[in-house]
Amino acid sequence: MVPTNPVSTPDEIAYVLAHSEARLAVTDPRVGEACRTAGVACPTRLDVVECRPLDALLTGLPDAPPDVAVTSSDEVSIQYTSGTTSKPKGVLLTQANYVYGGEVMAKAMRAAPTDRHLIVLPLFHAGAQLHAFVPMLLVGGSVALMERFGAGRFVDQAIRHQATLAALFAAPIRMLLAQPRRPEDGATRLRAVSYAQNVTPEQFEEWHARFRAPLLQIWGMTETMSLPLMQPLDLPPKPLSMGMPVLGYEVKVVDEAGREVPAGVVGELIVRGTPGVSLMKGYFKNPEATAQALREGWLWSGDQAWRDADGYFFFVDRKKDMLKPAGENVSASEVEETLRQHPAVFDAAVVGVPDPVRDQAIKAYVILGDAASATAEELIAWCRSRLSPFKVPEVVEFRTSFPRTSVGKIQKHLLHG
Repeated sequence: MVPTNPVSTPDEIAYVLAHSEARLAVTDPRVGEACRTAGVACPTRLDVVECRPLDALLTGLPDAPPDVAVTSSDEVSIQYTSGTTSKPKGVLLTQANYVYGGEVMAKAMRAAPTDRHLIVLPLFHAGAQLHAFVPMLLVGGSVALMERFGAGRFVDQAIRHQATLAALFAAPIRMLLAQPRRPEDGATRLRAVSYAQNVTPEQFEEWHARFRAPLLQIWGMTETMSLPLMQPLDLPPKPLSMGMPVLGYEVKVVDEAGREVPAGVVGELIVRGTPGVSLMKGYFKNPEATAQALREGWLWSGDQAWRDADGYFFFVDRKKDMLKPAGENVSASEVEETLRQHPAVFDAAVVGVPDPVRDQAIKAYVILGDAASATAEELIAWCRSRLSPFKVPEVVEFRTSFPRTSVGKIQKHLLHG
């Protein structure tokens, strides 16, 4: 199967359908036309089936299962990466990947038959499949599957469905914190909410004071399927830490030559695992990218991170998001977090733009909060008082929204492309 975003444009769907050599599209009637339009570009003939009503599709089919043997090493899906900087790559996954990823998450969250996972993330994404749905299948729990995330509905949905677990990203967390306070905010049964991507320390504290549901930051990629790093349930939380390695993974921070760096030093995060079991089998029809990512049993993530003396890991930035003004190393994430701490700022995205003197200049795109106001000069002065001079944005541009992937990652190549 090749899970895809139903609201993708025909051009976006066409790329995935053609690259995956898809032969059948099972889709919703509301977006069936996009599949039919995109199907023209497929190298194989594409049949489009619209799921309404489902029972009509099943009429006349045999009751007996097909005479096909399935093994743990068989390929089960291609998950296309978010594509924040380039065309998505097809991550090839096996039956064992799904079971392994689900088992790791179930054990890390101590999932039980009495748990119910509130799923608000898109089900075509590895996060909802492997970190929410599959663990509940494995332990005999249940799910409350929502059509989409809505900041104004999340708390009521958690209460109505008596959910005990949930998964979010940083952007939905900020959206929830921006909602008007209500007495119901702290009345859910949520005992753990996993989340990816950084929030500020102030947002971390405000969440717990308001919603009383422990946040567990995690780190993983479609290429790892599971979550190699998680904040342990039983240890005191370290805000902004991605946690420690979970059972079955070894994680290191290394320099360009692959040598492990000391605690406190930033480097690239790499993960040891078994391709086709605890790591992806590879990239579909892309042996060069596979060889670059999987080297001698280690997955090179492209993420910059560091670990502290206690063994906790901290995310810095995507390697591609490290800026180089006048040869200095600047983390876009650090500048973005500084901007988000300004009371008027709802969200921020920082990029490098060509500069004739410094090679790169730092530009910030900013979304202000509702009814908030601030000038570019004020925000630059805010950063200047908190960051080294070479980290301060030269330009601030205000936006009302950012182009995002299905899980809330900002598509910076579209923002300034």
